[in-house]
Amino acid sequence: MTKATLHTLQTAPEAAKPLLEESIKTYGMVPNLYAVMAESPALLEGYFQLHRLAEASGFSPDERTVIWLTINVANQCHYCVPAHTMIAQGEKIDAAIIDALRNETPLPSDRLEALRSFALAVRETHGHPDEAATARFLKAGYDNKAMMDLLVVYAQKILSNFTNSLFDTPLDAPFQSFAWQPAAG
Repeated sequence: MTKATLHTLQTAPEAAKPLLEESIKTYGMVPNLYAVMAESPALLEGYFQLHRLAEASGFSPDERTVIWLTINVANQCHYCVPAHTMIAQGEKIDAAIIDALRNETPLPSDRLEALRSFALAVRETHGHPDEAATARFLKAGYDNKAMMDLLVVYAQKILSNFTNSLFDTPLDAPFQSFAWQPAAG
């Protein structure tokens, strides 16, 4: 595992500075994920753009949380699970949903469970879910647009989860109380 520089406004490449400034304006800080990504302004900008697109998708906050945390947990992302737990709490997502996602237990809604199952099927099959998984997703009320929007959210998670894995991004202080470890097994 390689350690990366945790960039600041002073050390970041020029092309990354406006994005770090946006982070400070929006969140009051530069999360360590962004500080690491700043080394590659293209990566940081891609992540920001995918985040905006994920939020503009047809998914509700509950549904986005299901996709984000499902992929984070499946990819064993030590950074994104706590970060998205804090985000979910800030968005007033039901604690039962958050806990089920973090602990890989059944969700309180069949529709959300179908979304989680389909997101996992897409991940595990590298985009080739079987007909049964697709049928269950569609039967839950989702459509082709939702399948495509799921890919946007999944792409965002690839960028963050893999960055955190490659560079062992340290968890920021605000996320510490939500620290997470994968289930044994």
